[in-house]
Amino acid sequence: MQGFKEFIMRGNLVELAVAFIMGGAFATVVTAFTQIILDVIGLLGGQPDFSEVAIGPINVGVFITALVAFLILSAVIYFGVVKPYNAVKRRYEKVEEVTPSNEELLLTEIRDLLKAQRS
Repeated sequence: MQGFKEFIMRGNLVELAVAFIMGGAFATVVTAFTQIILDVIGLLGGQPDFSEVAIGPINVGVFITALVAFLILSAVIYFGVVKPYNAVKRRYEKVEEVTPSNEELLLTEIRDLLKAQRS
């Protein structure tokens, strides 16, 4: 029982559970936003639901609706999560100075000496 308790209380598992719950809530928000965008597209194009669109006997409307929803979801995730995350990450990254190793210093000195001998 103690091993199970330690497994459950590990940081990564708890963080994953929180992320999963937040992802579900975020999906609801994005779905509502997607519906708003589809309604706007419907107002412009005259048909908010593309499920009735067909090319001959082939019903492609469901695919078009799913594709539009996917593109909207991708844009929301990119501009709402990825870009801000990368901006914050860059802001807090430590700029590490690269110091040359002893080997690099010796090679640089040898190079400079060889240049001086040629001149």
